[in-house]
Order: sequence, then structure tokens, then C-alpha cells
Amino acid sequence: MTDLQMSLIAAGGVFIVGVFSYNKWQEHKAKKSVERAFASDHDDVLMRPEDPESGPVARHEPSFDGVLAAAMDPEQAIEAQVAVGQVPSAAVDLATSLVDPLIDCLLPLALEAPVRGDKILPVLQTLRLVGNKPVHYIGLHVNGDWEPIVHGGVYTKLQGGIQLASRSTALNEIEYSELVTRLRSVADEIGAEPEIPDMVEVMAEARTLHHFVAGHDAQLGVNLHSNGAPWAISTLLGALERQGFDLRPDGRFVMPDGDGAFLFSLSTNATLGEETTLRLTLLLDVPCVAPVRDGFGAMVACCKSLMVRLDATIVDDGNQALSDVALEEIAGQVQEFYAEMEAADIPAGSSRALRLFS
Repeated sequence: MTDLQMSLIAAGGVFIVGVFSYNKWQEHKAKKSVERAFASDHDDVLMRPEDPESGPVARHEPSFDGVLAAAMDPEQAIEAQVAVGQVPSAAVDLATSLVDPLIDCLLPLALEAPVRGDKILPVLQTLRLVGNKPVHYIGLHVNGDWEPIVHGGVYTKLQGGIQLASRSTALNEIEYSELVTRLRSVADEIGAEPEIPDMVEVMAEARTLHHFVAGHDAQLGVNLHSNGAPWAISTLLGALERQGFDLRPDGRFVMPDGDGAFLFSLSTNATLGEETTLRLTLLLDVPCVAPVRDGFGAMVACCKSLMVRLDATIVDDGNQALSDVALEEIAGQVQEFYAEMEAADIPAGSSRALRLFS
């Protein structure tokens, strides 16, 4: 038998296996009867193609990684409150923020019988991340409300969700295939039947969402340049503390917002071991700060205060002085940016925005 004949036989075998697998998958899909929760019929602004001539109105500046402050996992916070018998009324809202139809691929899980959270949580914990995309779960409690799955809860339906995009990437085919494989294993362990969305549709949604995120990943920076000799780092520490900055363990200075997060950060632009610097950079992560906080206004006010305290000039990245007129123009652009995000149902500083731009 020739090599060509052997190759043809092997190819035919692969084709037959592929057809058989496809038919079994189609049969499997035909058995699905679980409704997808949180269905929405409205025309979503985010899912319409953007005008190629329009772009983000806010300036993009060099950014620092990890701008968002670390916080307790919201699901862990709910579980802690349940443990002491204090289930917050906001649990339903939290459930919607954890598995969000606008930014997540929804993964309904039909249960054979009601299950307790204590039984399924250890299994669900084994599938919390695919690539860099978080996976969350919520459950339909016997009281009729969707909520984060917690110890002591009893659930008649489950809903999973994997985030479609992040600041860095969109969910891709390899990650989705891994998700499906692992989700089936989890479903088998907890006695559930997953409803798997079509990969082509999911990939299209993921790319569209990532396009939006990339187009609105705005980092606004302003700088303070010394008018005289370089500042001693040791002297700066005291000045920045008096200005209200907190020094984080990672070495970043941040301006607290009063609610556990922060408005903007500051870098001394000094490498490890350097004792002086001529320039400070203040950075606002625009989509992560709600308009009501007026992060840009607060950052400019801080700059002006430090300008007097340190004898400095406010400059742009090209070391050109920024006038009050220029700063007011940028502030107007920030407001337009906020309006764009609001129109897309992803308001700056919202849970959706914080998830997407983390």
C-alpha cells in the first residue's frame, strides 16, 4: 500500500470521526431546554459598529499597570455576611453585576434537582479563571431571587458567565474551547446540564466589546516640573503625605476617594536608588472614576496646590506649560468621554467599567 493510499485512508477516518462528533453535538444541543437568564431585546449601543472616523475624545497618556485598588471579592463578602445571618438586600444587584449580559458570555446550567450552595461551591471554585478572563456564578434561590451562590443557599437553577473582554485581550477560540471542556466537567460533578452558546457568535461579541474597551482606555496625565533644583525624594514624601496621598506597598502614591478606592495616582519618576527627581506625574484612569467624583478636577486642583508648595510648573509630556485654558479644554473632553460611556451603558466608575478596565 502506497503512502498516498495510507494518507487517504487516514484522512477519511478523521472525516468520519468529525461527522460523528458533530452529529452527537447537534443531538446534545437539541436536548437543551433551559432559558437563558437576563435576556435583553433592546438595541445595545455597544453592539453597533463604531464610526471609524470617531474615536475616544480623551487623550491617551502613558499608563501604569494595576491602577485599580485591590478589594475583597464581592462573592466572598456576601458569604461572610451570610455566615452571620445578614443577607444584604443588594444581593440581587450584585448577582447582576457578577454575571452581566452586556459584558459576559452567559452559561445557563440546568439542575436535575435543587442543590445547596455548600455542596456545589467547592466544585465551582475549580473553574474561576480561563486565560485572564474571570468566570462567575449566580443561582436562582428557592425564594425566587437570583443571587451569588453562598453557603446555606438552596438553588433551582444556576447561571455562569465568563467575561468577554478585558483591557488587554478579547476572549479567543482557544480560551472558549477550554472553558467548554472544563464547564462540562464541572456540570457533571454537580448534576447540571450546561447550555453552550455558539462559538462564532461569542467570538464576534468578544471582539466588539474589546474594540470598545480599547477605544476608551483613556489615561490622562499631567506633570509637575521643578522650577529650580531637583527635589529630594525624602523631602517629597512628607509633602505628598501632607497633600493627602497614601503610599501603597507597591511604592505608588494614590489619592484616596474616601470609599476605599482612589481618584488618581502619582509617580516620582525616580528609579530605585535615585535620591532626587525633577518631575512628578499625576495619572487619572478615566473610565475607572465616576463623573460625580470629578477625578480630573481633583487632580488639577492637587497639581496647583503642589505647584505652590514645591515651586513647580504644570507641564504636558512634551514639557510645555499647560495653561488654565488648556486644562479647561481637557476637562470638557473628559465630560464628552463620560457621555460616550454612559450612552454605551458602561458608565465610568460603574461595576461594568471597573471589571472591563481592570
